[in-house]
Amino acid sequence: MVQIVGERVKPGDAIVDYEEKVLPDYKAEEGQTAYVFFHTVPFEGSVGLVNLLTCTRINRKGFDTSIILYGPGSLIAAATRGYPRVGDEPFPGEQAYNKQLKTFMDEGGHVYACRFSAAALYGMREVDMLEGVKAINPLDVLDFTIQAYREKALVLSTWTVWLQTVAGARNGRRLSRQKIDSPAVTRTSTTIA
Repeated sequence: MVQIVGERVKPGDAIVDYEEKVLPDYKAEEGQTAYVFFHTVPFEGSVGLVNLLTCTRINRKGFDTSIILYGPGSLIAAATRGYPRVGDEPFPGEQAYNKQLKTFMDEGGHVYACRFSAAALYGMREVDMLEGVKAINPLDVLDFTIQAYREKALVLSTWTVWLQTVAGARNGRRLSRQKIDSPAVTRTSTTIA
């Protein structure tokens, strides 16, 4: 049997070197912009929340930062969440997305949400979006990408995709779909034009 050697950790102990930083703490140069595109399934995992925290950090580094929510990401802009009433937090963290998005906007960040995905896919009206979120035409998503390219902006683009496998049709068995154990795989690309 393997024996673990060492003392049990106590609250407040450091188990890694959290002070070492490899790169300098870069800041934006005058007039630099950042665009962060969210095509992610919110509330089912941490991807969208981590992206919001990253956007807040980018904004605090001095970039003029815009979030573009589209596809399932448009749900992040929902102002109608809470239980038993809108805005109530039935368990700690349930309103984390709303609170972080509000912090981002309060600190000067810009948020745009695709009205097509909001309405057509989820039945969310523009009036159901958080105050300060600007609803956009679905064609604007590409135009934000072009604008970012022209500005030589920092661009983060995150997608969450659900994976399914297709079982083989050997020996006359039907094809069937099975979910992979990991619920989501996230693809993130970073571009500096």
